[in-house]
Amino acid sequence: MKPMTATIALITLAASSAAFAADFTTLDVDGSGAISVQEAAADAALAEQFEQLDSDGNGELSQAEFDKAQ
Repeated sequence: MKPMTATIALITLAASSAAFAADFTTLDVDGSGAISVQEAAADAALAEQFEQLDSDGNGELSQAEFDKAQ
């Protein structure tokens, strides 16, 4: 049964990897309604995916762009 427990733990970890440590409001430090590259740097996972999530290429993440990754 122990190998099954390890497998389930790995699957759970992989599934949760898209979730970021902080929510949109927390990351939007200046309250502008968007997360800048500088603000995203506070969350390593978000910073790593920033370019892919910034679908309109304007250099910041809207709430909608952020939500797509959640």
